Amino acid sequence: MIVALCAVVAVAAVVGGTALMSRHERTSLPTQPGYPKLELSFGLRSNAEARALTRAERLYDLGNVAAAAPVFARYHSLEAQIGSAFAAWRSGGFATMQRLAAAHPASPLVLLHLGLADFWAGQNVAAVGAWEKAARLGADSPYGVAAEDLLHPQDPIPGLPVILLPGAPQRTPTPAQLAAIRRAAAKPNERAKLLYGFELWAALEKPLSAEREFAAAAALAPHDPVARTLAAVALFTKAKPVTAFGTLGPLTAVFPHSPVVEFHLGVLLLYVGEYGKAATQLRAAVADGPHSPFAGPARTLLASVARARSK
Repeated sequence: MIVALCAVVAVAAVVGGTALMSRHERTSLPTQPGYPKLELSFGLRSNAEARALTRAERLYDLGNVAAAAPVFARYHSLEAQIGSAFAAWRSGGFATMQRLAAAHPASPLVLLHLGLADFWAGQNVAAVGAWEKAARLGADSPYGVAAEDLLHPQDPIPGLPVILLPGAPQRTPTPAQLAAIRRAAAKPNERAKLLYGFELWAALEKPLSAEREFAAAAALAPHDPVARTLAAVALFTKAKPVTAFGTLGPLTAVFPHSPVVEFHLGVLLLYVGEYGKAATQLRAAVADGPHSPFAGPARTLLASVARARSK
């Protein structure tokens, strides 16, 4: 996660966020070149269809639409139908996407892609409307997270903020492993709730569910800076980042010189483009815990920001 964040910071710190669009632009925009962007998410699914559609999406992203199209056509899930509609963009794909949206008006997956189709067709206001519905109805899903990114193009870093939980598994869990973590978290166990919240946040992109687990952990252990910090970070949204900052910032007084607080405050500041303030917090995390689990990631992020801003 830190490596991926560094790669984004390296670009964002130089050029800032690239606005895909703005709700304040004209109602109609020029149509976009090429094919609309696909944003499919399969979570922990690893069956034959998920693997095939993941490969097809990769081919599509690389511009090999002709190879991706028959793979999408082989399946009938909503993900496959959207893939087929986008692959047929030049021969009625937009109309197909509109029909899918009419048939599935409450699907965040469909609404996100309807907005992408609208944008590619030059319909700015319609795209914003679709993404707002996707963000609202899919607030606890990867599609809601993606919609929030599209609605706030001024924010330089996409996705949920990176969180670090010392001792958390380094690999994405299998469904069976996640089920075991969920069962453990059903008990009044702070550590189990933190682990489950971490997987909900990092592996499944379910921010509302993760926030509930982190909040429950913090309630069980109000003097634990890790639990309190993750509960605060989970309040972050692109639409209203002040909620998270208003909770996390005061923790610097509750837990003075705490690397976990300083590191995550630095990360949140990166996500809103405050690179100078972020660097101050990341340097504090290193100084206050040079041998803590947060020092190495903080140094890595600092180096990435420094290299980017020196170009």
